[in-house]
Amino acid sequence: MPYVHPEQDPAERRRIDPAIEMEGISKAFGSVQANRDVRFTVRHGEIHALLGENGSGKSTLMNILSGIYQPDAGTIRLRGREVVFRSPRDSIELGIGMVHQHFKLVEPMTASENVAMGTGDGLSRSRAKAAERIRDYAARFGMPVDPDKKVADMSVGEKQSVEILKVLYRGADILVLDEPTAVLTPQEIEHLFAILRRMREEGASIVFISHKLHEVLDLCDRVTVLRKGETVGTVDVAGTTALRLIEMMVGRAVDLSIERPPVGADGPCLSVRGLTVRDALGVAKLDGVSFDLAHGEILGVAGLAGSGQKELCESIAGLVHPQSGAILFHERDIVGRSPREIIRMGISMSFIPEDRLGMGLVASMDIADNIMLKDYALYGGFLLDRGSARRKAQSIVDRLAISTPSIFHPVRKLSGGNIQKVILGREIDLSPKLLVTAYAVRGLDIHSSYTIYHLLNEQKRKGVAILYVGEDLDVLLELCDRVMVLCGGRVTGIVDARTSRKEEIGLLMTGVTGDAPVPAGAGEGKA
Repeated sequence: MPYVHPEQDPAERRRIDPAIEMEGISKAFGSVQANRDVRFTVRHGEIHALLGENGSGKSTLMNILSGIYQPDAGTIRLRGREVVFRSPRDSIELGIGMVHQHFKLVEPMTASENVAMGTGDGLSRSRAKAAERIRDYAARFGMPVDPDKKVADMSVGEKQSVEILKVLYRGADILVLDEPTAVLTPQEIEHLFAILRRMREEGASIVFISHKLHEVLDLCDRVTVLRKGETVGTVDVAGTTALRLIEMMVGRAVDLSIERPPVGADGPCLSVRGLTVRDALGVAKLDGVSFDLAHGEILGVAGLAGSGQKELCESIAGLVHPQSGAILFHERDIVGRSPREIIRMGISMSFIPEDRLGMGLVASMDIADNIMLKDYALYGGFLLDRGSARRKAQSIVDRLAISTPSIFHPVRKLSGGNIQKVILGREIDLSPKLLVTAYAVRGLDIHSSYTIYHLLNEQKRKGVAILYVGEDLDVLLELCDRVMVLCGGRVTGIVDARTSRKEEIGLLMTGVTGDAPVPAGAGEGKA
């Protein structure tokens, strides 16, 4: 299928049937009703946002549109014709392309090889023709992609462009983008939006899924909101506000302000000096990192994915042993200490890892037992107070509004957002002096995210020192007191969040400093 039907120009296509009509869509998984009588319509030549809290049914609806799931009831029409998807291949052949948040690329291969993979154009006789088509698409939509460049050598923004080229190459004129800006710098986001606007001008239909309401209001034409698996309504962006969209999502008005209490005056909690971490091949993941963190302060950490955030957090938590440097907690060096040794030193620290199920929780255990895991190290014997642990678990579930049938529900059966709430609630409940959080709100809807921001500020008021690794630069500047920027394992700047702009942080993320830039290739995130 060609990208634009040759018999119709974009203006003509806007006047005929909508690109997508989903009517009465229902889908259940056992006793859980994921979608109930959902209505969703996308016009030709529009960018249409799909919003909703975690568990609202967005992913299920898009999986139905992508042919991954089949609906229990309802109809789907594309360009005025009723269709039935029995597999993802059916969806692709009818011009629907899904661009996932986590890139599906083979890094040792070139852009051209990734784009042409699975189309039959990867054979030697077709490679030149495929590369030429890719160049045409790239030039047409303003994507600076070299077909012969290996994905491993690309920036995150270039990888995003390759993902879009993949679906265009297969003839898609309907694109679904799932959290496409999560790992991009502000400059890359602006470039992506320019590409999407150009595609809209040519008649493409784009479904844009994001938790960032300012992006939705800046980019999109209309918004459809889901709540608890049902359609709340569709509104024009020009006639709505962020507050109104939040109210539609959660069913009531929500305060979108983030407080920034003054920094506590209790002195330094953590001092990191010349921290260097190398991987098994000797490549520096952290290179001479130094900073201070005071009690009652939130220090944000920004950077493209793979810039050293993971190694920094795990070094402080005792999971990684640095090759050199010092990590001083109240002047006591904890470098080389295991997590259990750090606890036995009397150091009160909580760590919320990036990999929730891999490192933070035991998937097969229930909520109550997972919350009790951290307490186990503090007991002297084999007998545990299960009654107290269960009361604590219930308190955390109630306070964070964790959606679960009971505290005895297995963690692996929770949604991603609710899994994050379990580990965050457990770590905060330990009353730490130092709290290290890696992407605390990743995957959470905006209402849940603001609940987390308020909880962090509660800890700040109690004098807790907080290291907050985040992706959303707007939140980093609004929530944190200072922001430290990492690029290629080095600190490229520590700025005052009250006076800095996200464009400044975006440049630091790419290695552009007030002095000399970081060497080429440093800080190019790995998605």
